[in-house]
Amino acid sequence: MKWPSEPILLIDIGRGTQDILLYSPDQPIENSVKMVLPSPNVITGFAIERAAKKGQGVHLEGPVMGGGKNTQVIEEWLPKGFRLSATPSAALSIRDNLDYVRSLGVAITDTAPDGAVIIQTGDYMKAELQKTFSTFGIEYPKNLAVAVQDHGYSPHMSNRKFRFLHMKEMLEKGNWHIDSLIQDPPDASMTRMHAILDTEPDALVMDTGAAAVLGALQDPVVQNAREQGVTIVNAGNGHTLAFTIEGDEICGVFEHHTRVLLNNGSSKDYLTKLQNGTLTNDEVFNDNGHGAAVHRACNSSLIAITGPNRRELVPDAYQASPYGDMMLSGCFGLLSTWIETRT
Repeated sequence: MKWPSEPILLIDIGRGTQDILLYSPDQPIENSVKMVLPSPNVITGFAIERAAKKGQGVHLEGPVMGGGKNTQVIEEWLPKGFRLSATPSAALSIRDNLDYVRSLGVAITDTAPDGAVIIQTGDYMKAELQKTFSTFGIEYPKNLAVAVQDHGYSPHMSNRKFRFLHMKEMLEKGNWHIDSLIQDPPDASMTRMHAILDTEPDALVMDTGAAAVLGALQDPVVQNAREQGVTIVNAGNGHTLAFTIEGDEICGVFEHHTRVLLNNGSSKDYLTKLQNGTLTNDEVFNDNGHGAAVHRACNSSLIAITGPNRRELVPDAYQASPYGDMMLSGCFGLLSTWIETRT
């Protein structure tokens, strides 16, 4: 492996946390600067909630960003008379359809109403990270790689359906080769990724699920099982994504909401069906998941799991920890992708 010769800031942005790794070529990877911080949607959500509790109106401005805590707070407080306005780009963080956003009671405007608390949207918190790095005397790198879970722009289709349809088409177009997980540059429909590229045009951007899987493959136990077949599960705070892989070939994939799998205990059944090639897209989608796509059966020699909900979801699976740090699996996937595509 040819390691990069320059520092790289690697950020994996999930529903609950943003996991950050500063790769530096002059020290062992284990000594890298690492941070696990609240996700931007969580930070924004709490800021909206604080204003709502004080009876203050809020104006959102900035690029589209991921939902989660922010949309939950908005949906909770709007029926209570909470005053919310947003620029068109920021409003797309609530829903891709601006007419629907207006129907919720959100005013779409470029100008903040008098007295409104202005809250910035966006997945890449550059100013805040620069301030943190400066506090510790760390030079901010020029190279950037970011992973987000982009559902894609789908104003007239379920974003669950659109996201998985795009993933399936991407795999089929790439003949189910593992490199088909890498979109560089991403499709025009991936608006969150492009919002980052609008301000950081040289950045590498990719999907969080793909980054986690490619990162888990950096674990030596997982890597050794790869040729015989391996099932890799990323049990994130919001979503669970599972792949069956044999060598460089992806055999199948499904994506679901972690909370649903934890509540109904169906993860093992889904994994068994994924491995034997019988899992259907409708089965997962109708269970409030995103979907499934199966290329062929895969006799996995190992089930490996990563992500913050790994112990609860599949407790008897191998706990993948690339370079000894499970929470940074996505960052290591970003790093391996950078090495493959940028060096």
